[in-house]
Amino acid sequence: MPEAGRSWDEVREQLITRGGGDAKWRDGKTAVYVFNAGPEIAKVQQEAYSLYMSENGLGPLAFPSLAQMEREVIEMALSLLNGPVGATGAMTSGGTDSITMAIKAARDYARAARALSGPANIVLPRSAHPAFDKAAHLMDIEVRRLPLKEDGSYQADPAAMGDACDNQTIMMVGSAPNFPHGIIDPIEELGKVAREKEVWLHTDACVGGYFAPFARMNGVPVPPFDFEVQAVHSISADLHKYGYAAKGASTVLFRSQELFQHMPFENREWSGAPMTTPTLAGTRPGGAISAAWTVMNVLGVEGYRKTQGLVCETRERAEEGLKARGFEILGNPILGLIAFRHPEHDSFAIYGEMLRKGWFTSVTTEPRSLHLMLSPKHAEVIDEYLEDLTESVATVAEGKGGPKVEARYN
Repeated sequence: MPEAGRSWDEVREQLITRGGGDAKWRDGKTAVYVFNAGPEIAKVQQEAYSLYMSENGLGPLAFPSLAQMEREVIEMALSLLNGPVGATGAMTSGGTDSITMAIKAARDYARAARALSGPANIVLPRSAHPAFDKAAHLMDIEVRRLPLKEDGSYQADPAAMGDACDNQTIMMVGSAPNFPHGIIDPIEELGKVAREKEVWLHTDACVGGYFAPFARMNGVPVPPFDFEVQAVHSISADLHKYGYAAKGASTVLFRSQELFQHMPFENREWSGAPMTTPTLAGTRPGGAISAAWTVMNVLGVEGYRKTQGLVCETRERAEEGLKARGFEILGNPILGLIAFRHPEHDSFAIYGEMLRKGWFTSVTTEPRSLHLMLSPKHAEVIDEYLEDLTESVATVAEGKGGPKVEARYN
């Protein structure tokens, strides 16, 4: 820490300079981490966040405005995701937070309703997000990951997952869509198995929760994945992904108050005032709540249909261009994520060449493939991406590329 403070102008300039080597997401050259809906929505995020940046959602009595905004966000979420009468939920800091709290609720519900004792386990497909492993690690819960179907669909295998369940299973998981391949798992089939096994079913819609409903409105054949499936007990859905809200904002939703009541934490056994926290975090940044509420109101159903329609159109353009260049699309993606590979050339080598051209995207390891998480901004640059991809494949084919880049998420 400097002995004497520096001027804001000087520090601001240093901030800008330090960001000079970061991924160029504002130019549309990043297809992971950032969901770029354009400068107008970015301005809305910034201004709405700033208005409540010092307020704390932990104190609903002190800040009833935030409590009201959170309630309305949850109501909007449930209206999109077929929440039945009595359904409820809460905002969290992100998908990992939402998933952790859903598992915590499922565990405590099993203890209360089924008198569960001893080690618990959760059953999920190979493609499910590692946040489930992180949450399970924190709670000392066994994770049982099952291979995907062998039919090339890159979907969860309901029969195999059902066989893996036992009396200690507290949750089954399906994704809508999964992150590695962008594929929606067969939630209806999983629901039948979950009902038979009397197991809590969670839909991880962190990526698709605020995309799939609008895609369906636009005519995309989105299969049932939310509370429309009676066996679904809980859903995680991120607002700071395809909800285009500021980070970090997510939602965790429950079919009923009976299920939800097992999520909050309460403690009176200390010297201070009784403490109740609905989610993992204590302090809850007011700016994240206000920005999410604002973006949802500014866009509305029409705005979301337009932006998500543009993303689907961009994905279709990408698929057409990729197939024309000899790439194979993994499965049948219908939203904004897509994974693809070349039958002759190493995907990670191609990734390295694209990275050297300024494209910061992602990869899938099973099978080795390239990965895009598309935003509205990518409609402007997808042709440029495909042109650079053509050059990168040629470079790899000629053996002229630089050292291979082993892509990572961090």
